[in-house]
Amino acid sequence: MKKIIIQKFGGTSLSAEERRKEVVLKILKAKNKSKLIVVVVSAMGRNGDPYATDTLKNLILEKQKNCSLNNIDLIMSCGEIISATVLASMLESASQSVTVLTGFQAGILTNDNFSNSEIISIDEEKIKSHLLKEEIVIVCGFQGVTKKGEVTTLGRGGSDTTAAALGVALNAEYVEIFTDVDGIMTADPNIVKSAKIIEELNYNEVYQMADTGAKVIHPKAVEIAQKGNLLIKIKNTMSSHPGTYISANTVISSKPYTTEIADALLTAISHKDNISQITITMDENDERESLLFSALANANISLDMITLFVKKKIFTIDENQVNLLKDTLSNLNVQYEIVNNCSKVTIIGNKITGIPGVMARILSAFSKNNIQVLQTSDSHSTISCLVQRKNSKLAVNVLHDAFGLNL
Repeated sequence: MKKIIIQKFGGTSLSAEERRKEVVLKILKAKNKSKLIVVVVSAMGRNGDPYATDTLKNLILEKQKNCSLNNIDLIMSCGEIISATVLASMLESASQSVTVLTGFQAGILTNDNFSNSEIISIDEEKIKSHLLKEEIVIVCGFQGVTKKGEVTTLGRGGSDTTAAALGVALNAEYVEIFTDVDGIMTADPNIVKSAKIIEELNYNEVYQMADTGAKVIHPKAVEIAQKGNLLIKIKNTMSSHPGTYISANTVISSKPYTTEIADALLTAISHKDNISQITITMDENDERESLLFSALANANISLDMITLFVKKKIFTIDENQVNLLKDTLSNLNVQYEIVNNCSKVTIIGNKITGIPGVMARILSAFSKNNIQVLQTSDSHSTISCLVQRKNSKLAVNVLHDAFGLNL
């Protein structure tokens, strides 16, 4: 059997006829290299476009706020079906043999956590049967089915997850994720004009970037790829740039690995907006302390940047969970303060582990630019700083310059 590759195309790549023509060319180019092709598609465009996921969802939610999650999943899954069939018709016009499969038809089994399901297993035999006939297989991303036959969706970035999971299940040579940028960059190019393409990255660095705000690939997809030792390429639909290679090792090309350049401690800088900082004050040995975090967990409130003191508990949450947090805390009758309009700015790089002076460099750069740090957190390869949202763009640029990523 020939080598299998997975090509995933996002909403922006499918949003217009001109872009869809480029998608067809990318597929045909891969097929001409004697590859067996599985294409994973997202819904067309972004919110407001006729067939985008959010547009479809709002057909329900604008009129009926209490619609069941399984019905919401059903309507949201239609966007990928539209993309897949439109793309299939274009490939058929180019004399290609094509099969379109929904997540259910592709054998993608999930749990029943509607709107944010996890893939349990994939029965790859149906896809393989079509590949053996030299057909191009187009799979609707972002969706699967429960054991009871109910349609589910995989949450934001779910088509990335579909592509990575299929790549592992089919033992693909690699997965190409096509988007509207030439690859993963040292920072958001809309914020940092001197941001550069990173040619090669390892799984951990990309996971940290995705988890702290970079929007090029979903963290779940990186996690799946790492477990399956699957090579991923991030590329631009509208260009021929080689893009960014993601793997366990950095030996894909002969070019130097970006983070191994002398004196370059960092791989990239990411940021995440719309964050609120929560400070809860309670007396020492307050019996409610043992109930606090259980209550937050039961309310499905996701906590980040957690800092615990004897009399204070400080953490961050997404701003869209503030009202839920207020309801939860009112039941515990605890004192709390909320600081809204915050942003989390994160430096990422495996080389910062154990290196003295990294935090000092951050604080010095911020101080020179009158940027106040509200809170910090770190891991072995990241340091995050909470700043006021009005300073987030400046903070990213300042750090990009301070750590030599402009060079």
